[in-house]
Amino acid sequence: MPLIESTPSALLLWAAIGYLLGSIPFGMVLARVMGLGNLREIGSGNIGATNVLRTGNKTAAALTLLLDGGKGAVAVLLARAFAGEDAAQLAGLMAFLGHCYPVWLRFAGGKGVATFLGLLLALAWPVGIAACLTWLATAVVTRISSLSALVAAVAAPLWMLVLGVPGATVLAALLAGVILWRHRGNISRILNGTEPKIGKKD
Repeated sequence: MPLIESTPSALLLWAAIGYLLGSIPFGMVLARVMGLGNLREIGSGNIGATNVLRTGNKTAAALTLLLDGGKGAVAVLLARAFAGEDAAQLAGLMAFLGHCYPVWLRFAGGKGVATFLGLLLALAWPVGIAACLTWLATAVVTRISSLSALVAAVAAPLWMLVLGVPGATVLAALLAGVILWRHRGNISRILNGTEPKIGKKD
């Protein structure tokens, strides 16, 4: 049972906590600490793990992936423990939006894929694993990170239904919609065959 009742004020509090957790730009922090340069001037200019990988530092990319996923998971798990499932879903949503639109970076953040997968694992681990495997399978076949993210995002609401977690289907669909919107440039490049492969420096 949650430690406190999921009141409107509690939901507002966990929305704020989720957003602040999600808005921590771990990719930029790690790039600076590890002397990799300004991510805004590298590759796509994105702050996520895929662009960190374009620096050639696999350790930094792996850490970025884990931390970006972890902040989504932590937001969900903390909110669930203290205020219940509604707060957990709201905190997860806001952590995701915090990553995509962080106030510290003038609302120009990442595309949210790692945070999305992390919060799915915390919300319903079978769905999170299914989404991660969907990403991995697509990546192995296509070697295109953005396409893998798009397929995993679109599949997530379906996995919610198939694996018996209907209560989070709407949230998964909403997150998938944001991921599609954030990847609209990638979608254009995929369609015209110019989207870079995983690990390629552009």
